[in-house]
Amino acid sequence: MNNDKVAQVLYEIADLLELKGVEFKPVAYRRAARNIEELDKDIEEYYRQDKLREIPGVGEAIAKKIAEIIQSGELNYLKGLKEELPVGLLRIMEVPEIGPKTIMRLYKELRITNLQELKKAAEEHKIRKLKGLGDRSEKNILKGIKLLEQRTGRMLLGYAYFYGKGIIDYLVTIGGYQFISVAGSLRRMKETIGDIDILVGSDESEKVMDVFVKNPNVSEIIARGDTKSSIRLKEGVQVDIRVVSTDSYGAALQYFTGSKEHNISLRSLAIDNGLKINEYGVFKKDTDKRIAGRTEEEVYAALGLELMPPEIRENRGEIKAAIEHRLPTLIELEDIRGDLHVHSTLSDGGATVEEIVLEAVKKGYEYIGITDHSESLKVAGGVSREDLMKNIEKVREVSESAGGIRVLMGAEVEIRNDGTLDYPDSVLKDLDFTVGAVHTGFKMDEKEMTQRIITAMSNDHFTILAHPTGRVLEQRGPYNVDIDKVIDAASEKEVFLELNALPERLDLNDLNCRKAKERGATLAMGTDAHSIAQLNYMMFGVATGRRGWLEKKNVLNTLPLKDLERSLGI
Repeated sequence: MNNDKVAQVLYEIADLLELKGVEFKPVAYRRAARNIEELDKDIEEYYRQDKLREIPGVGEAIAKKIAEIIQSGELNYLKGLKEELPVGLLRIMEVPEIGPKTIMRLYKELRITNLQELKKAAEEHKIRKLKGLGDRSEKNILKGIKLLEQRTGRMLLGYAYFYGKGIIDYLVTIGGYQFISVAGSLRRMKETIGDIDILVGSDESEKVMDVFVKNPNVSEIIARGDTKSSIRLKEGVQVDIRVVSTDSYGAALQYFTGSKEHNISLRSLAIDNGLKINEYGVFKKDTDKRIAGRTEEEVYAALGLELMPPEIRENRGEIKAAIEHRLPTLIELEDIRGDLHVHSTLSDGGATVEEIVLEAVKKGYEYIGITDHSESLKVAGGVSREDLMKNIEKVREVSESAGGIRVLMGAEVEIRNDGTLDYPDSVLKDLDFTVGAVHTGFKMDEKEMTQRIITAMSNDHFTILAHPTGRVLEQRGPYNVDIDKVIDAASEKEVFLELNALPERLDLNDLNCRKAKERGATLAMGTDAHSIAQLNYMMFGVATGRRGWLEKKNVLNTLPLKDLERSLGI
């Protein structure tokens, strides 16, 4: 039973209670669920040590329910709620412009139990006949259903980042604003993002709003106010903007960046020091005298803290580290000297080796690793061993003529179910490095999958374990694997664990990156690029690494070429 599964049960309880009109409890369940998602170790460890109630938001009642979930894999309380209400109503809750009370009315008066029935009723104009709803409500419901059908939930970081950057660039170009930033989970570079939050420091908020809503990519102005407005972009993405005075910009940026848990801990620290902190600044508690607020640096300094990078503001020990002046020097994009996971037209990539090398030179890389799929992965253009030997010669020739950059010949080699590799050792020995990966057999149980991977890592030619948990965000969860054992084995066998920078993967995730660092394993960053444009995804690997407290020394491909060659034994 993993943390995500327990959290999902609690979220479902919260939604069902909200539908029933129960007050307060839904908030409590959601808070507990969020905190469980953010745990840095398996919730079963808390259960075995009788420490469930040490998790923020988990009281006696919720702790008992978590224990039941862990013990039996299910929860009778949730079963009871589901028997009272159709589960299809939960999907309706995701439709914009429709709240729990309206949903219950539709259920009781029109017997609507799922999204399909809601859409049919709206199209047949049955909803407008209900008292208090009408034509406008019906149209809004249809519009909300359409948006829901277009979006599956939260955006991947790789999409949200560029939407946010586009809005910032527009506001800076048209309005010339200097105090401006994304905020919220996007500034913290979480792997998935809800709505995009923008913060502007200006004493002319109305002018900011004028520029904001006139963005040519706006499809709808959801709301416009004096200091806060919301728009929807043509792609269906919601963007919220907030304007504060320049004197409060730093305090507001800190506050609206979050996380919520980080801010709660800051508030507690402020109280202990006779202060109070909010989005307007830091104040003396007894006199209300404002002592900080213009910049984030002075806000944190007023609390006796070093400035913390946004990516680590998750209340996972960063405040204690800041007090004790031992914050890590987090890895930067500029530290990366090469990409160690790139696909070319030799398998399923969209660019030739020569094109990839030219782009790598533009990025200032010292080396680039070509890692096309091995022969059994036919769906991805797997390369036969005969063709691989020809490709090795081709890549060597390109490397010799590239001038100033080393082209490393690798391969993304399938790990078979029994832990053997897709190419024999006689072939692997001719490669500069081997990236082992699992793309098949996802239904193996945890013990089998873990043993499969550890067996593969025991091969003398095994270099990097690609996307170690196999997850694909918003599409597929991780396969069953004991990642702790895999990390320990990687550290022991001196195998590198990949931080796959592809936005759909970001695997290892931030929590497992930190775990790997603490257990002495070294990571290797690769974009898994299948096109030239995807080579730019390295920034998201770095962002995830920063969230996992990684430093330059923890990542293989921050090494200069000579040191990398020594580490790879070439």
